[in-house]
Amino acid sequence: MMVTIFILALITITLVVGKLHASGQFTKTVEELFAQSKPIADRKFHQQQLEGLPEPVQRYFNYALKEGQPYISYARIKHDGLFKTGLHGNWIDIKGEQYATTVKPGFIWQGTTKMFTAIDQYIGDKGQLTVTLLSLYNMVNGKGENYNQGELLRWLGESVLYPTNLLPDQRLQWQPIDADTAKLKFHYKNLSLFFNITFNTIGQITELETKRYMDKTRLETWIIKATNYEEYNNLFVPTGFEVLWRLPEGDFSYAKFNITAVEYNNPKKF
Repeated sequence: MMVTIFILALITITLVVGKLHASGQFTKTVEELFAQSKPIADRKFHQQQLEGLPEPVQRYFNYALKEGQPYISYARIKHDGLFKTGLHGNWIDIKGEQYATTVKPGFIWQGTTKMFTAIDQYIGDKGQLTVTLLSLYNMVNGKGENYNQGELLRWLGESVLYPTNLLPDQRLQWQPIDADTAKLKFHYKNLSLFFNITFNTIGQITELETKRYMDKTRLETWIIKATNYEEYNNLFVPTGFEVLWRLPEGDFSYAKFNITAVEYNNPKKF
């Protein structure tokens, strides 16, 4: 009996120490992310910037932004929702927090379930995905060129949560497609990315579609669906997201997130 109690106590202590170490490492990485970028809140949005943009893109910015809106330098976000670990897996509850920078593209997301913690990040121009079981054992440690592409795509697509990041500049251009869609092109370092973006009549972005690596070699259609727009900090942003792969055999949804908090230009961990 005493041996059993000792083993259980040892396991408990190990788990607690593991969680504390993981929490400290996450905080350190968030600080590193913010330190690599810089503030640009002194820049302001003006409607003259929309001249020449495709009509649905103008519709979006007129809906999402107000005249004189300061540019967003940093964002921090919380969410809850559901997640699948595989295309045919079961939905599980997940909670997450995310931090993003705009001047230097970067983000880190931590999603936590009862069994594992996942960290997606693009920091220092490198993408990485890690999944840790019970805060102790690494199950996934993905990195390399295809992860650089995939994580930068995630950062770009989630710019609907920090929408001044979608305003045109030397890295980002919009091209017309039709009355309700436009192509977003983004060039950074040696990466050229795109999204075909759908807008509704109000001006809300409802769907973003691109090509993303599903694994080390498989390039597939990747879609973000955005819904339930609400006003945060004088901006209109979506609070509902569904993320899916559009494969030859059909659509496979793997993430359904509900945004619970969005804050801007406060480069600190929650």
